[in-house]
Amino acid sequence: MEGRPVSLSIVVPMVDEAATLPELLTHLAAWRDRGCEIVLVDGGSRDDSVAIARAAGFRVMVAERGRARQMNAGAAACGGDILLFLHADTRLPEDADATLRAVQAGRAWGRFDVRIDGRPRMLRVVAALMNLRSRSSGIATGDQAIFVRREVFEAVGGFPDQPLMEDIELSRRLLRVSRPACLRARVRTSGRRWEQRGVWRTIVLMWRLRWAYWRGVPAERLAEAYR
Repeated sequence: MEGRPVSLSIVVPMVDEAATLPELLTHLAAWRDRGCEIVLVDGGSRDDSVAIARAAGFRVMVAERGRARQMNAGAAACGGDILLFLHADTRLPEDADATLRAVQAGRAWGRFDVRIDGRPRMLRVVAALMNLRSRSSGIATGDQAIFVRREVFEAVGGFPDQPLMEDIELSRRLLRVSRPACLRARVRTSGRRWEQRGVWRTIVLMWRLRWAYWRGVPAERLAEAYR
């Protein structure tokens, strides 16, 4: 990467996002205009997601459904030095590109702090605990917009082919390379699933799933409980 600007590719997996795509695409257009490569990877939407994104001038790939598979497919099709994996309901801070280019000069990978948007005040506490736990453990979640140098991502084999906890497993692999850059700049992510399921109920569910995963329960079994 010496002698030329560091390039950034943003990979966004999506499934049936037609209702929220206009706002997402407006957000992504700002990054595209600043020279970032944007690739949306559809996992078999049954609505107009693909047509809407393509009509707005975005590159859309179609891959086998599954967030890990979609993100791996998008990464393989990108040309950036830095790969950033952005969930469809997450938004980057305004200066994310400049921050990443500066940080990546000496770090292999990292993530942002997160803020969870929503009415319950408890969501602020949840986000603060997520950030604290991640900073302590070195484990990042997909909601925190994981970024990684391309050669490092390829060296660890990318995301594991599993239906849940793919972000946790990728973090484990990357920790063998280095500790993450834990940026205090915050991405915003939707608290919709927390509000729909109930904040405390979701907290308990996620801790149960994580504990089971650490004990070796297969991700396929955990995915059934998550649904």
